[in-house]
Amino acid sequence: MVAPDLEGATMAFREVTMLEIKEVVLLWLDRVPKKRIAKQLGVDVKSVRRYLAAAAELGLAPGTPAAALTDELCYQLALALEPNRERVKGEAWLQCEGQRAFIAGHLSRRVRLTKVHRLLQRQGTDVPYATLYRFSVSELDFGRRAATVPVIDGEPGCELQVDTGWMTYLEPDATGRRRRIRAWIFTPNVSRYRFVWPCFQETIESAIEACEAAWEFYGGVFRVLVPDNTKVIVDQSDPTGPRLNRTFLEYAQARGFHIDPTRVRSPQDKGRVERTVSYVRDDCFTAEHLTSLAEARQRARFWSGEEAGLRRCRSTGRLPREHFQAVEQAHLLPAPIAAYDIPLWCEPKVARDHLAQVARAVYSLPTALIGRRLTARADSSLVRFYDGQKLVKTHPRQPPGGRSIDPHDFPAHKTAYAMRDVAFLQRKADRDGPVIGRYAAALLDGPLPWASMRSVYALLALVRRYGAHRVEPACERALAAEIVNVNRLERIINTDGTRPPAAGPARVVPISRYLRPASQYALAFGGTTHKNPNQEDGHDNDDSADHLT
Repeated sequence: MVAPDLEGATMAFREVTMLEIKEVVLLWLDRVPKKRIAKQLGVDVKSVRRYLAAAAELGLAPGTPAAALTDELCYQLALALEPNRERVKGEAWLQCEGQRAFIAGHLSRRVRLTKVHRLLQRQGTDVPYATLYRFSVSELDFGRRAATVPVIDGEPGCELQVDTGWMTYLEPDATGRRRRIRAWIFTPNVSRYRFVWPCFQETIESAIEACEAAWEFYGGVFRVLVPDNTKVIVDQSDPTGPRLNRTFLEYAQARGFHIDPTRVRSPQDKGRVERTVSYVRDDCFTAEHLTSLAEARQRARFWSGEEAGLRRCRSTGRLPREHFQAVEQAHLLPAPIAAYDIPLWCEPKVARDHLAQVARAVYSLPTALIGRRLTARADSSLVRFYDGQKLVKTHPRQPPGGRSIDPHDFPAHKTAYAMRDVAFLQRKADRDGPVIGRYAAALLDGPLPWASMRSVYALLALVRRYGAHRVEPACERALAAEIVNVNRLERIINTDGTRPPAAGPARVVPISRYLRPASQYALAFGGTTHKNPNQEDGHDNDDSADHLT
């Protein structure tokens, strides 16, 4: 506490500390005169008299032992000497008091204070805005931030907070293009030993790559990772049950750590790393001439271990690297030995052709799954398809443009043609008869046997239509005549003697039945009738029959 020292009307106002007041009282208890006290301590003699008068009212007197001036007595003396600085409230303040409920109600609904001032003027309450502002701040806590409570650091080697941010631009390349880089920043709760990993984009691949680099840098794995709600890690944010990205969740399970995302728009949940983005950008990358991402990562690693790691932390008072090696490193989980195979999760749909596409390659699925949307997981060696939680198919991983076909996924009657299985057709023809089998082999005999598969299918169709007992002799005659053509074979089947006999000869109607004699016509046909000299008289010429109709 302080007390004013007024050294006359012409002298400046100066505040005297409690230590000086206590020294005045101690000298007075030791029977030192007031003027000598004022001269010795540089305090006005009037102030000395006022301090000593307040001490006398508390029961002190010259000759009293110095031990009687306790801390509690000094506090009471300071209260007695402290002037009343409370400001006198005016009429405008009282008007604000009368409108307290009105003002508080609008401020609770996030109405701007300037708008509340205009609303008061409309109601006839015309108060200065400065008075309204002071009233709102002191009485209604307007504009005051809520008090915060520091969270303890937790156990060593437990929590690792992570954040991302844009850093700088690389130097122009051969085409004059400058690429912008960002960085993943890791900060342990206890030691504050930061690690920085630059990248071009914030993706699931860069996130896993940054974590792998962090475990190698720290020599182990932290038990809890505290990210914000970045979309590459958190699919759907929720304070109590966030839905995590499937790929990153599987990675966390493989490495043995847990993910504890912060709340939305709550930077205080990861305060150890939140304010370091600008610090890393300015101290690590600013004014550095970096030409590639590899050079940026080399610079970040050196800065993390040799510069920032050896700079004393204001919060802990220790060097971060030394603090980490002494306290946290022994509590980490073992560092991974092999590199992590980042899987690809997707939801392909099975098309009508039994194929589903994963990473620009196609894979066959059974007929029962056509039209279904499955869940696929693809790593470097295998592609697994799930229908819900059930594994329905596994294929070897194919490069983009590749195909992995399982013939058992297709219907049995279509598999041979889909897979161009000429041996299957040959076996089927052999079962119908040995000569039919030889004829099928003749059809398939050529540089492109699969191009004659339709002919074999047509041959098998003839067997189903006419029966093997008719097709066998026809094939034998065709082979003897070296006729290897299914269409001509069918004509042989239809013309050979193996056909069943007809039901009976067709009835032929005589043509003369419908002819009428020439005498029934009004006009004679052919003009004058000429007699044949070789015939006897009285006989008509048979040529007249040519004119019958």
